[in-house]
Amino acid sequence: MNQVSNRSPRVTLSPTPADAESSPAQERLRRAGLRVTALRLAVLQLLQSGGQHPTVEELVARVRDSLGTVSVQACYGALRDLEARGLVRRIEPIGHPARFEGRVGDNHHHLVCRRCGAITDVDCAVGHAPCLTPVRDAGYLVDEADVIYWGLCPSCQQGGPGAS
Repeated sequence: MNQVSNRSPRVTLSPTPADAESSPAQERLRRAGLRVTALRLAVLQLLQSGGQHPTVEELVARVRDSLGTVSVQACYGALRDLEARGLVRRIEPIGHPARFEGRVGDNHHHLVCRRCGAITDVDCAVGHAPCLTPVRDAGYLVDEADVIYWGLCPSCQQGGPGAS
């Protein structure tokens, strides 16, 4: 009896000889203990291309451009695996859909536009930053702060295309 798999077929992103060196993204997946699949590799590469914070729907559309047919469910699974291993980060600004990024491990923060929802990375505050140190830590060993700065992006300030 044949069973039908609901998994996406494994697709090679670019034809390479079997003995070719692995890409940095492939090595990151392996070091994290994840099997290298076309979907995980495509998602990781897209998110590591810098400065992007796509929603799942935006990410699925871009992955489909690279791989062809990919289900939303499969993309969520890949994101879950990558996030669990610390390779990608989920950002959930209140009132906006979850976004994902490949910049991890540096405790940076985000600027979010109240009008269009654009998100921009911003490095941690330097010098004295009382907002990053809790008044009372309740016994926790604090190792990260997640700060979202809210305002209007330059385009919305000028009434540009992002302004609605």
